[in-house]
Amino acid sequence: MDSATRDYLRRRFSAYYASTDVVLPPAAGSREWGYIPWTAGGTTMVRHKALVDLGDVGTFLADEAPRHVYFSAAEYRSPGAGTMDEKGWEAADLVFDLDGDHLDGVDESTPYPEMLERCKEALVRLLDLLTDDLGFAHDDLQVVFSGGRGYHVHVRDDRVRTLDSTARREIVDYLRAIDLDVDGLVRTENRRGTTRRMLKTEGGWGARTHRRLLSFVDELGEMDEAEALSRLTDLDGIGEKRARTVLGAFESTPEAVRSGNLEAGGPGVRTLVESLAEEVVASETAPIDEPVTTDLRRLIRFPGSLHGGTGLVVRRLEPSAVASFDPLVDAVPEPFTDREIQVDVTDPPAWMDADRFRREEGVVSVREWVGVFLLARERATVVRT
Repeated sequence: MDSATRDYLRRRFSAYYASTDVVLPPAAGSREWGYIPWTAGGTTMVRHKALVDLGDVGTFLADEAPRHVYFSAAEYRSPGAGTMDEKGWEAADLVFDLDGDHLDGVDESTPYPEMLERCKEALVRLLDLLTDDLGFAHDDLQVVFSGGRGYHVHVRDDRVRTLDSTARREIVDYLRAIDLDVDGLVRTENRRGTTRRMLKTEGGWGARTHRRLLSFVDELGEMDEAEALSRLTDLDGIGEKRARTVLGAFESTPEAVRSGNLEAGGPGVRTLVESLAEEVVASETAPIDEPVTTDLRRLIRFPGSLHGGTGLVVRRLEPSAVASFDPLVDAVPEPFTDREIQVDVTDPPAWMDADRFRREEGVVSVREWVGVFLLARERATVVRT
Protein backbone atom coordinates (compact mmCIF):
# COMPACT_ATOMS: atom_id res chain seq x y z
CA MET A 1 0.00 0.00 0.00
CA ASP A 2 1.48 3.36 -1.00
CA SER A 3 1.89 6.17 1.52
CA ALA A 4 -0.80 8.41 -0.02
CA THR A 5 -3.42 5.66 0.24
CA ARG A 6 -2.33 4.82 3.77
CA ASP A 7 -2.49 8.47 4.85
CA TYR A 8 -5.92 8.91 3.28
CA LEU A 9 -7.33 5.86 5.07
CA ARG A 10 -5.88 6.99 8.38
CA ARG A 11 -7.50 10.42 8.02
CA ARG A 12 -10.88 8.92 7.15
CA PHE A 13 -10.69 6.40 9.99
CA SER A 14 -9.92 9.32 12.31
CA ALA A 15 -12.99 11.18 11.02
CA TYR A 16 -15.14 8.14 11.68
CA TYR A 17 -13.88 7.74 15.25
CA ALA A 18 -14.33 11.45 15.94
CA SER A 19 -18.00 11.14 15.00
CA THR A 20 -18.72 7.89 16.85
CA ASP A 21 -19.56 7.17 20.48
CA VAL A 22 -17.42 4.34 21.82
CA VAL A 23 -19.14 1.60 23.86
CA LEU A 24 -16.70 -0.33 26.03
CA PRO A 25 -17.08 -4.03 26.85
CA PRO A 26 -17.88 -5.16 30.40
CA ALA A 27 -14.85 -4.96 32.73
CA ALA A 28 -12.97 -2.99 30.09
CA GLY A 29 -10.29 -2.00 32.61
CA SER A 30 -9.46 -5.65 33.27
CA ARG A 31 -8.89 -6.53 29.61
CA GLU A 32 -5.78 -6.33 27.48
CA TRP A 33 -5.98 -3.98 24.50
CA GLY A 34 -4.09 -4.05 21.23
CA TYR A 35 -4.08 -2.33 17.87
CA ILE A 36 -2.34 -2.28 14.50
CA PRO A 37 -1.35 1.19 13.22
CA TRP A 38 -1.12 2.29 9.58
CA THR A 39 2.57 1.52 9.30
CA ALA A 40 4.46 0.90 6.09
CA GLY A 41 5.67 -2.56 5.20
CA GLY A 42 3.31 -4.73 7.20
CA THR A 43 0.95 -5.08 10.12
CA THR A 44 2.77 -4.74 13.44
CA MET A 45 0.63 -5.45 16.47
CA VAL A 46 0.94 -3.15 19.48
CA ARG A 47 -0.38 -5.09 22.46
CA HIS A 48 -0.08 -5.62 26.21
CA LYS A 49 -1.90 -2.35 26.75
CA ALA A 50 -4.31 -1.71 29.60
CA LEU A 51 -7.19 0.73 29.36
CA VAL A 52 -5.26 3.15 31.54
CA ASP A 53 -2.46 3.13 28.95
CA LEU A 54 -4.84 4.24 26.21
CA GLY A 55 -6.65 6.86 28.26
CA ASP A 56 -10.05 7.82 26.91
CA VAL A 57 -10.66 5.23 24.20
CA GLY A 58 -12.70 7.54 21.99
CA THR A 59 -10.01 10.20 22.04
CA PHE A 60 -7.28 7.61 21.48
CA LEU A 61 -9.05 6.19 18.43
CA ALA A 62 -9.73 9.61 16.92
CA ASP A 63 -6.12 10.69 17.46
CA GLU A 64 -4.34 7.47 16.45
CA ALA A 65 -6.92 6.09 13.97
CA PRO A 66 -5.44 2.57 14.01
CA ARG A 67 -5.95 0.11 11.20
CA HIS A 68 -7.35 -2.59 13.53
CA VAL A 69 -8.40 -2.52 17.20
CA TYR A 70 -8.65 -5.48 19.57
CA PHE A 71 -9.43 -6.30 23.18
CA SER A 72 -8.99 -9.54 25.08
CA ALA A 73 -11.74 -12.04 25.69
CA ALA A 74 -10.03 -12.56 29.04
CA GLU A 75 -9.99 -10.46 32.17
CA TYR A 76 -6.74 -10.11 34.11
CA ARG A 77 -5.53 -8.72 37.40
CA SER A 78 -2.76 -6.81 35.54
CA PRO A 79 -3.84 -6.58 31.89
CA GLY A 80 -0.97 -4.29 30.89
CA ALA A 81 1.77 -6.64 32.08
CA GLY A 82 4.33 -7.56 29.43
CA THR A 83 3.97 -11.36 29.66
CA MET A 84 0.93 -13.59 29.83
CA ASP A 85 2.06 -15.17 33.10
CA GLU A 86 2.36 -11.76 34.76
CA LYS A 87 -1.13 -10.68 33.71
CA GLY A 88 -2.91 -13.00 36.13
CA TRP A 89 -5.77 -14.62 34.22
CA GLU A 90 -9.12 -14.54 36.03
CA ALA A 91 -11.85 -15.38 33.50
CA ALA A 92 -12.69 -15.14 29.81
CA ASP A 93 -15.75 -14.74 27.65
CA LEU A 94 -16.64 -17.79 25.60
CA VAL A 95 -16.05 -16.52 22.05
CA PHE A 96 -17.04 -18.11 18.76
CA ASP A 97 -15.69 -17.07 15.38
CA LEU A 98 -17.39 -17.81 12.07
CA ASP A 99 -15.24 -17.04 9.05
CA GLY A 100 -16.82 -17.08 5.60
CA ASP A 101 -13.81 -18.52 3.82
CA HIS A 102 -13.86 -21.56 6.15
CA LEU A 103 -17.30 -22.66 4.93
CA ASP A 104 -17.68 -25.68 2.67
CA GLY A 105 -18.01 -24.65 -0.93
CA VAL A 106 -16.57 -21.17 -0.37
CA ASP A 107 -13.25 -20.20 -1.96
CA GLU A 108 -11.51 -17.20 -3.49
CA SER A 109 -13.92 -17.20 -6.42
CA THR A 110 -16.99 -16.86 -4.18
CA PRO A 111 -18.50 -13.36 -4.45
CA TYR A 112 -18.08 -11.41 -1.22
CA PRO A 113 -21.83 -10.74 -0.75
CA GLU A 114 -22.54 -14.46 -1.22
CA MET A 115 -19.84 -15.38 1.29
CA LEU A 116 -21.37 -12.99 3.83
CA GLU A 117 -24.84 -14.44 3.27
CA ARG A 118 -23.58 -18.01 3.67
CA CYS A 119 -21.80 -17.02 6.87
CA LYS A 120 -24.96 -15.41 8.22
CA GLU A 121 -26.79 -18.70 7.65
CA ALA A 122 -24.10 -20.44 9.71
CA LEU A 123 -24.54 -17.77 12.40
CA VAL A 124 -28.25 -18.52 12.62
CA ARG A 125 -27.44 -22.20 13.14
CA LEU A 126 -24.89 -21.34 15.82
CA LEU A 127 -27.31 -19.12 17.73
CA ASP A 128 -29.95 -21.85 17.57
CA LEU A 129 -27.51 -24.37 19.06
CA LEU A 130 -26.37 -21.96 21.77
CA THR A 131 -29.88 -21.11 22.91
CA ASP A 132 -31.82 -24.34 22.27
CA ASP A 133 -29.19 -26.94 23.08
CA LEU A 134 -26.87 -25.20 25.54
CA GLY A 135 -29.50 -23.00 27.16
CA PHE A 136 -27.81 -19.60 26.93
CA ALA A 137 -30.11 -16.60 27.18
CA HIS A 138 -30.09 -13.96 24.44
CA ASP A 139 -29.10 -11.41 27.09
CA ASP A 140 -25.83 -13.31 27.62
CA LEU A 141 -24.96 -13.29 23.90
CA GLN A 142 -23.34 -10.45 22.01
CA VAL A 143 -23.38 -10.92 18.24
CA VAL A 144 -20.84 -8.94 16.23
CA PHE A 145 -20.25 -8.65 12.50
CA SER A 146 -16.46 -8.85 12.26
CA GLY A 147 -16.23 -6.16 9.59
CA GLY A 148 -14.53 -8.68 7.33
CA ARG A 149 -15.71 -12.16 6.36
CA GLY A 150 -17.88 -13.29 9.24
CA TYR A 151 -19.24 -12.98 12.74
CA HIS A 152 -18.21 -13.27 16.38
CA VAL A 153 -20.45 -14.36 19.24
CA HIS A 154 -19.40 -13.47 22.79
CA VAL A 155 -21.02 -15.52 25.57
CA ARG A 156 -20.89 -13.76 28.91
CA ASP A 157 -22.63 -16.31 31.10
CA ASP A 158 -20.91 -16.74 34.46
CA ARG A 159 -21.26 -20.52 34.17
CA VAL A 160 -18.70 -20.68 31.35
CA ARG A 161 -16.33 -17.77 31.92
CA THR A 162 -13.90 -19.80 34.08
CA LEU A 163 -13.85 -22.91 31.89
CA ASP A 164 -10.42 -24.10 30.80
CA SER A 165 -9.38 -24.81 27.22
CA THR A 166 -10.31 -28.50 27.42
CA ALA A 167 -13.87 -27.74 28.50
CA ARG A 168 -14.21 -25.12 25.78
CA ARG A 169 -12.99 -27.63 23.21
CA GLU A 170 -15.74 -30.02 24.34
CA ILE A 171 -18.28 -27.28 23.63
CA VAL A 172 -16.78 -26.79 20.18
CA ASP A 173 -16.93 -30.53 19.55
CA TYR A 174 -20.60 -30.57 20.50
CA LEU A 175 -21.48 -27.61 18.30
CA ARG A 176 -19.62 -29.13 15.34
CA ALA A 177 -20.82 -32.66 16.18
CA ILE A 178 -17.22 -33.89 16.08
CA ASP A 179 -17.11 -37.70 16.34
CA LEU A 180 -20.82 -37.76 17.11
CA ASP A 181 -21.74 -41.26 18.29
CA VAL A 182 -25.13 -42.08 16.78
CA ASP A 183 -25.53 -44.93 19.26
CA GLY A 184 -25.19 -42.30 21.96
CA LEU A 185 -28.42 -40.71 20.70
CA VAL A 186 -30.29 -43.88 21.70
CA ARG A 187 -31.22 -45.17 25.11
CA THR A 188 -32.36 -48.68 26.03
CA GLU A 189 -35.62 -49.15 27.94
CA ASN A 190 -37.03 -52.27 29.59
CA ARG A 191 -40.81 -52.45 29.54
CA ARG A 192 -42.39 -55.55 31.14
CA GLY A 193 -39.39 -57.67 30.32
CA THR A 194 -39.14 -56.35 26.77
CA THR A 195 -36.09 -54.35 25.82
CA ARG A 196 -36.46 -51.62 23.24
CA ARG A 197 -34.26 -48.88 21.89
CA MET A 198 -35.59 -45.33 22.00
CA LEU A 199 -34.25 -42.24 20.29
CA LYS A 200 -33.47 -39.57 22.88
CA THR A 201 -36.00 -36.83 22.19
CA GLU A 202 -35.47 -34.57 25.20
CA GLY A 203 -32.80 -32.36 23.66
CA GLY A 204 -29.48 -32.16 21.86
CA TRP A 205 -28.63 -34.03 18.68
CA GLY A 206 -31.13 -36.76 19.60
CA ALA A 207 -33.99 -34.27 19.57
CA ARG A 208 -32.71 -32.72 16.34
CA THR A 209 -32.53 -36.15 14.70
CA HIS A 210 -36.03 -36.96 15.97
CA ARG A 211 -37.41 -33.76 14.45
CA ARG A 212 -35.79 -34.70 11.15
CA LEU A 213 -37.33 -38.19 11.40
CA LEU A 214 -40.80 -36.75 11.90
CA SER A 215 -40.31 -34.41 8.97
CA PHE A 216 -39.12 -37.32 6.84
CA VAL A 217 -42.18 -39.36 7.77
CA ASP A 218 -44.39 -36.44 6.74
CA GLU A 219 -42.52 -36.18 3.43
CA LEU A 220 -43.11 -39.86 2.73
CA GLY A 221 -46.77 -39.44 3.61
CA GLU A 222 -47.18 -36.97 0.75
CA MET A 223 -45.71 -39.42 -1.79
CA ASP A 224 -47.32 -42.36 -3.52
CA GLU A 225 -45.97 -45.78 -2.60
CA ALA A 226 -43.53 -46.03 -5.50
CA GLU A 227 -42.01 -42.61 -4.75
CA ALA A 228 -41.75 -43.40 -1.03
CA LEU A 229 -40.06 -46.74 -1.70
CA SER A 230 -37.63 -45.07 -4.09
CA ARG A 231 -36.82 -42.39 -1.52
CA LEU A 232 -36.08 -45.01 1.14
CA THR A 233 -34.01 -47.29 -1.08
CA ASP A 234 -31.82 -44.34 -2.04
CA LEU A 235 -30.43 -44.55 1.50
CA ASP A 236 -27.47 -46.81 2.23
CA GLY A 237 -28.43 -50.08 3.85
CA ILE A 238 -32.12 -50.02 2.93
CA GLY A 239 -33.23 -52.41 0.21
CA GLU A 240 -36.75 -52.83 -1.10
CA LYS A 241 -37.74 -55.39 1.54
CA ARG A 242 -36.65 -53.16 4.42
CA ALA A 243 -38.22 -50.14 2.76
CA ARG A 244 -41.61 -51.88 2.64
CA THR A 245 -41.26 -52.89 6.31
CA VAL A 246 -40.44 -49.29 7.25
CA LEU A 247 -43.39 -47.90 5.31
CA GLY A 248 -45.68 -50.45 6.92
CA ALA A 249 -44.53 -49.45 10.37
CA PHE A 250 -45.04 -45.77 9.61
CA GLU A 251 -48.62 -46.50 8.51
CA SER A 252 -49.59 -49.03 11.19
CA THR A 253 -47.83 -47.65 14.29
CA PRO A 254 -47.29 -43.92 13.70
CA GLU A 255 -47.43 -43.19 17.43
CA ALA A 256 -44.46 -45.48 18.06
CA VAL A 257 -42.36 -43.66 15.50
CA ARG A 258 -43.35 -40.28 16.91
CA SER A 259 -42.31 -41.40 20.38
CA GLY A 260 -38.85 -42.30 19.07
CA ASN A 261 -39.32 -46.08 19.27
CA LEU A 262 -36.63 -47.55 17.01
CA GLU A 263 -37.98 -51.09 17.29
CA ALA A 264 -41.01 -50.17 15.18
CA GLY A 265 -39.98 -51.01 11.64
CA GLY A 266 -37.02 -53.15 12.66
CA PRO A 267 -33.45 -52.63 11.42
CA GLY A 268 -34.66 -50.49 8.54
CA VAL A 269 -35.80 -47.72 10.87
CA ARG A 270 -32.53 -47.82 12.78
CA THR A 271 -30.61 -47.52 9.49
CA LEU A 272 -32.89 -44.65 8.48
CA VAL A 273 -32.19 -42.83 11.73
CA GLU A 274 -28.44 -43.19 11.21
CA SER A 275 -28.76 -41.63 7.75
CA LEU A 276 -30.96 -38.81 9.04
CA ALA A 277 -28.52 -38.11 11.87
CA GLU A 278 -25.80 -37.60 9.26
CA GLU A 279 -28.08 -35.21 7.36
CA VAL A 280 -28.81 -33.26 10.55
CA VAL A 281 -25.12 -32.94 11.35
CA ALA A 282 -24.38 -31.72 7.82
CA SER A 283 -27.15 -29.12 7.83
CA GLU A 284 -27.33 -27.92 11.45
CA THR A 285 -23.78 -27.73 12.76
CA ALA A 286 -21.86 -24.47 12.99
CA PRO A 287 -18.34 -24.41 11.44
CA ILE A 288 -16.76 -22.35 14.20
CA ASP A 289 -13.01 -21.77 14.38
CA GLU A 290 -11.84 -23.94 17.28
CA PRO A 291 -8.60 -22.04 18.17
CA VAL A 292 -10.55 -18.83 18.78
CA THR A 293 -12.86 -20.52 21.29
CA THR A 294 -10.22 -22.55 23.12
CA ASP A 295 -7.62 -19.76 23.39
CA LEU A 296 -8.08 -18.29 26.86
CA ARG A 297 -6.02 -15.21 25.99
CA ARG A 298 -7.42 -14.40 22.59
CA LEU A 299 -7.61 -10.84 21.30
CA ILE A 300 -10.83 -10.20 19.39
CA ARG A 301 -11.98 -7.22 17.32
CA PHE A 302 -13.40 -4.31 19.28
CA PRO A 303 -17.08 -3.76 18.38
CA GLY A 304 -17.60 -0.29 16.97
CA SER A 305 -14.11 -0.12 15.46
CA LEU A 306 -13.34 -0.21 11.75
CA HIS A 307 -11.88 -3.25 10.01
CA GLY A 308 -8.66 -2.15 8.35
CA GLY A 309 -9.08 -4.62 5.51
CA THR A 310 -12.52 -3.41 4.41
CA GLY A 311 -13.33 -0.09 6.09
CA LEU A 312 -16.57 -1.63 7.37
CA VAL A 313 -17.75 -1.29 10.98
CA VAL A 314 -17.27 -4.14 13.42
CA ARG A 315 -20.98 -3.92 14.13
CA ARG A 316 -22.89 -5.14 17.17
CA LEU A 317 -26.34 -6.53 16.50
CA GLU A 318 -29.10 -8.08 18.54
CA PRO A 319 -29.74 -11.80 17.90
CA SER A 320 -33.26 -10.85 16.79
CA ALA A 321 -31.80 -8.53 14.13
CA VAL A 322 -29.57 -11.11 12.44
CA ALA A 323 -32.08 -12.14 9.78
CA SER A 324 -32.49 -8.61 8.42
CA PHE A 325 -28.85 -7.56 8.80
CA ASP A 326 -27.07 -6.64 5.55
CA PRO A 327 -23.37 -5.94 6.19
CA LEU A 328 -23.02 -4.00 2.92
CA VAL A 329 -25.67 -1.58 4.15
CA ASP A 330 -25.77 -1.79 7.93
CA ALA A 331 -22.00 -1.94 8.53
CA VAL A 332 -21.14 0.94 6.22
CA PRO A 333 -19.67 3.85 8.25
CA GLU A 334 -22.06 6.79 8.04
CA PRO A 335 -19.28 9.36 7.37
CA PHE A 336 -18.37 7.38 4.24
CA THR A 337 -21.84 7.52 2.66
CA ASP A 338 -22.37 11.14 1.69
CA ARG A 339 -19.85 11.71 -1.09
CA GLU A 340 -17.97 10.13 -3.96
CA ILE A 341 -14.20 9.85 -4.31
CA GLN A 342 -11.85 9.01 -7.13
CA VAL A 343 -9.69 5.91 -6.92
CA ASP A 344 -7.44 4.17 -9.40
CA VAL A 345 -8.76 0.62 -9.52
CA THR A 346 -6.08 -1.95 -10.30
CA ASP A 347 -7.87 -5.19 -9.45
CA PRO A 348 -11.66 -4.87 -9.23
CA PRO A 349 -13.35 -7.79 -7.42
CA ALA A 350 -15.59 -9.83 -9.72
CA TRP A 351 -18.47 -9.48 -7.26
CA MET A 352 -18.63 -5.75 -7.90
CA ASP A 353 -20.04 -6.46 -11.35
CA ALA A 354 -23.54 -6.30 -9.93
CA ASP A 355 -26.52 -3.99 -9.56
CA ARG A 356 -25.24 -2.29 -6.41
CA PHE A 357 -21.65 -1.87 -7.56
CA ARG A 358 -19.56 -1.04 -10.61
CA ARG A 359 -16.68 -3.16 -11.79
CA GLU A 360 -14.27 -1.04 -13.72
CA GLU A 361 -10.50 -0.65 -13.92
CA GLY A 362 -8.67 2.65 -14.02
CA VAL A 363 -9.60 5.96 -12.41
CA VAL A 364 -13.25 5.91 -11.42
CA SER A 365 -15.56 7.89 -9.19
CA VAL A 366 -17.30 5.71 -6.58
CA ARG A 367 -19.17 6.10 -3.34
CA GLU A 368 -16.60 6.70 -0.64
CA TRP A 369 -17.28 3.52 1.30
CA VAL A 370 -16.79 1.46 -1.85
CA GLY A 371 -13.59 3.36 -2.53
CA VAL A 372 -12.38 2.80 1.03
CA PHE A 373 -13.15 -0.90 0.65
CA LEU A 374 -11.07 -1.12 -2.53
CA LEU A 375 -8.24 0.88 -0.99
CA ALA A 376 -8.19 -1.20 2.20
CA ARG A 377 -8.19 -4.41 0.14
CA GLU A 378 -5.28 -2.99 -1.86
CA ARG A 379 -7.24 -3.32 -5.08
CA ALA A 380 -6.98 0.41 -5.78
CA THR A 381 -4.89 3.44 -4.89
CA VAL A 382 -6.00 6.88 -3.91
CA VAL A 383 -6.04 9.56 -6.61
CA ARG A 384 -4.12 12.63 -5.49
CA THR A 385 -6.23 15.80 -5.72
